[in-house]
Amino acid sequence: MAKELFIGLMSGTSLDGVDVALVDFSPATESGAAQLRVIATHYLAFAPKLQTDLLILHTASANELELAALTANELARIYAHSVQQLLLQEGINSEDVRAIGSHGQTIRHRPELGFTLQIGNAALLAELTGIDVIADFRSRDIAAGGQGAPLVPAFHQAMFNHAQIDRVIVNIGGIANLTYLPVTGAVSGFDSGPGNMLMDAWASRHLGKAYDESGHWAASGFIIEELLATLLDNDFFSQSPPKSTGRDLFNLPWLEQYLQAGYKAADVQRTLLELTACTIATAIDTHCTPAEEAYICGGGAHNHALLQRLQHLLPSMKIALTDELGMQADWVEAAAFAWLAKRTLQREPGNLPAVTGASGLRILGAIHPH
Repeated sequence: MAKELFIGLMSGTSLDGVDVALVDFSPATESGAAQLRVIATHYLAFAPKLQTDLLILHTASANELELAALTANELARIYAHSVQQLLLQEGINSEDVRAIGSHGQTIRHRPELGFTLQIGNAALLAELTGIDVIADFRSRDIAAGGQGAPLVPAFHQAMFNHAQIDRVIVNIGGIANLTYLPVTGAVSGFDSGPGNMLMDAWASRHLGKAYDESGHWAASGFIIEELLATLLDNDFFSQSPPKSTGRDLFNLPWLEQYLQAGYKAADVQRTLLELTACTIATAIDTHCTPAEEAYICGGGAHNHALLQRLQHLLPSMKIALTDELGMQADWVEAAAFAWLAKRTLQREPGNLPAVTGASGLRILGAIHPH
């Protein structure tokens, strides 16, 4: 049976690189419904200069329009190279892939002002790969009054829903977002706050590393209770869903305004880990009751200290990785954008209005034929 192949590209708020997932939607049998199988993956790290340019673009700066355009072109070339590497690795021709779903790189997310911006020059990506590209998934939802995020809950519902068990899917990337999959009632989802973003930035500054491996450094420190209380006092955490956030709110300057000279760097890291754990756990307790299981995906799935804290804060819940549900934690979001691309080509909606706050279901994405 012929394969129906799509590629999903995801580069998130961690700014570390691009995840690529080759997904097959072909039916299991001649009469069976289409199923999703991640058949190959690839990861390509961003160069330090690109990371620096992307960080610059998160705030207003001189000549930012030109920098954004040039950076978008560079991202397209990196995306194209990552796709070509994956296809070469698997011995697959570009004409065998129906489309690429490209999330792009978020540089501003301001739904309260009516816009979000993900760059990546989808037209150039289509030109370089010879594959149709679907991009700009978030703008249509925002045009309909939504947050434009999170978009993965619809995918989580399709992949991870259980007929007898209430579940939560927790994606811990730069930002953490939750999807509540109840046995009965509507699916819900929202951003809970920082995921790895602040911890990664602090580790980069003090360890010279991209992240705190397994949370070992954080585990060596102690919680600074007054700092934690101050950080948790941010209005975002008490807002009711739908809600979404990003680097526009949670960033190093935001953290630095609350730091005192006597704070030890390891203790700050431990406090940032607690901030992520507490905000996820509180969000689950407040909005996802009576969920019995929480499955983790995203880069935070590798932070063992963080997972231990989540289990401590949610003692009655099963805490596990999405690997147990058949999809490796690192590739869930990339697979989601392959799925969203397929929805776009089929003229099927990709958003959940109960999650984003949009006025209705919408077909997401802009199609760039090769």
